[in-house]
Amino acid sequence: MSEDKKWQFELEEYIRQGEPEQAEKSEAWQIAIGLQQVDGLKTSAYLLDTAKEHIEGKISIDEAQKRIQSYYEERTDRKDTEDETKEADIVSSRITQLLGEKTFQFSPAEWMTIHRRLFEGVFDHAGKIRTYNITKKEWVLKGDTVIYASWNSIKDTLDYDFRTEKEFSYEGLSLNESIKHLVKFASDIWQIHPFAEGNTRATAVFIIKYMKTFGLKVDNDAFKKHSWYFRNALVRANYNDLKNGIHATTKYLEMFFSNLLMETDYELKNRYMHVDYVLEQDEKVVQSAMEEVSKGKICTLNCPLDELAILKLIIENPNITQKEIANRIGKSERTVKNKVALLKEKGYIRRLNGKRNGKWEVLIDLD
Repeated sequence: MSEDKKWQFELEEYIRQGEPEQAEKSEAWQIAIGLQQVDGLKTSAYLLDTAKEHIEGKISIDEAQKRIQSYYEERTDRKDTEDETKEADIVSSRITQLLGEKTFQFSPAEWMTIHRRLFEGVFDHAGKIRTYNITKKEWVLKGDTVIYASWNSIKDTLDYDFRTEKEFSYEGLSLNESIKHLVKFASDIWQIHPFAEGNTRATAVFIIKYMKTFGLKVDNDAFKKHSWYFRNALVRANYNDLKNGIHATTKYLEMFFSNLLMETDYELKNRYMHVDYVLEQDEKVVQSAMEEVSKGKICTLNCPLDELAILKLIIENPNITQKEIANRIGKSERTVKNKVALLKEKGYIRRLNGKRNGKWEVLIDLD
């Protein structure tokens, strides 16, 4: 079994065992470790052992971070490759901590803070906006680069994108429409690339925490197994080469977010995104996958994000109360009561055996 498969298998076991607190911690660690792929980094066996102790409740996340820090401070037989492993281990533990915190503020300052907390002591520029222009050679572009924001326009561009998103209302949008908008926002702020390094990991953590404010459950498999795809999809969403017929497209990123939020199972292959990839048969695969997203039952529902979150909570626990739903999705009980009434009117749910001792039944198929 490869090292990648080993950590995935061992951490997945905690989810299979079904203990909610352990499952939540395991999901956070899997996302954190998987995200290191975006920069070609791999975590150590020591990190995996430490993660398991944290998941099992033997140590806190703060203790886990101290152990990892001490582990590298005490090493005297360090190899050349160990600096990268050290970065992966430290940043993984910090991502896990951030994903476990029930706090979030939608602002550029929050994104800056996330970057600082992830990379403090790793990069000198942690949490600081770059003061020079950058290019990055991309495999998916045959060595070409995305055109990133000029360093002297970063602040204004950030303020504009965040203000525009804050003013946007998701009320009344279907999940498919909401995903398209979330994808565009994630793509736009990533293209700014405000930091010298660590942009993709900081973007991923910010977007995950932002999506959770809608009451959405993020499927850890997407980041666990396909973080490099996530980065390449962001690249293709921001690259044009009109001379050679290459146009910026968010379709690959939409497929990733579909798996992330809708539990679809579209095959995410990096080679589909390569600019030299011209095989007609495989192009049809990509197109048909996107058509399936738009045709799927879950997408054709007249169901905004917050209503979908309620449906998923009811599926998880048919006995859940409206007060419990309100706490889970961060809405008032009055709002939840109104949303539940709408779902009943649409014929999506019904109440069995009365209010006091009854339970909910979902009348539609979300698979």
